[in-house]
Amino acid sequence: MIIYKTVTELQQKISDLKAQNKSIGFVPTMGALHDGHLSLIKKCKAENDICVVSIFVNPTQFNNKEDLAKYPRTLNRDAKKLETANCDFIFAPSESDIYSNQEMTDTFSFDFNGLDTVMEGKHRPGHFNGVVQIVSKLFDYVQPNNAYFGEKDFQQVAIIHHMTKIMNYPVNIVSCPIIREESGLAMSSRNELLSTDERKIAVGISKVLNESRTFVGAKSPMDVNNWVCEQINAISGLKVEYFEIVNGYTLQTVEKWEETEYIVGCITVYCGSVRLIDNIQYK
Repeated sequence: MIIYKTVTELQQKISDLKAQNKSIGFVPTMGALHDGHLSLIKKCKAENDICVVSIFVNPTQFNNKEDLAKYPRTLNRDAKKLETANCDFIFAPSESDIYSNQEMTDTFSFDFNGLDTVMEGKHRPGHFNGVVQIVSKLFDYVQPNNAYFGEKDFQQVAIIHHMTKIMNYPVNIVSCPIIREESGLAMSSRNELLSTDERKIAVGISKVLNESRTFVGAKSPMDVNNWVCEQINAISGLKVEYFEIVNGYTLQTVEKWEETEYIVGCITVYCGSVRLIDNIQYK
């Protein structure tokens, strides 16, 4: 396994692989890898000749400098995990190799067709501008045939699908199911920031979401929404930032279960100072 730290080095290798007609699978990450990431890498390895993993904590998608500063950075540990997973290449660039000074100060402009105005986009202004900015750059550098994303970041996956279509990338976007800890807690790099007690408390998020599925048809989406928020906020140490029950295609709030055959509940909860996201499919 080789670690490339500059765009120039990576692009030379990608050019060589393309000349050999090798299929390239790509898993973009911000590091602090866990079994959820490794499940993406396993699928990537199975479906492509070459597996490339990027590790880059992208500053332009953080609207909170404190959040950026405390995001876990564990490149050496991540590299060991990726070597065990038989990853072929790691791309771990510096900020200066990815962004010019102007790009770091200007907001990247993109037509989201309304996908960025709800949920994460509403509560983290500019977040998805940064996501599209970095993923489009990485697609340009890696030129993957297939790219793998976890469904825990449900809104992000929808936006990446939209970006790929609008920007005409010849990339197949593969969305992969949420991987959970034995307790039910959705695996996340941010879980590393939780104390032992907070990790136990955070399990309440998935428990409440799972129980809420039993109300489909018996309660309206709004009533289920209110119930979920009340139940989670009643758990000491947890505070709901938002919970939205949405059309899985458009991300718009649904008022009736009959509106679409694809409905997902998306939630963000603070456990202490740690911001956790999760989702559940209702139908």
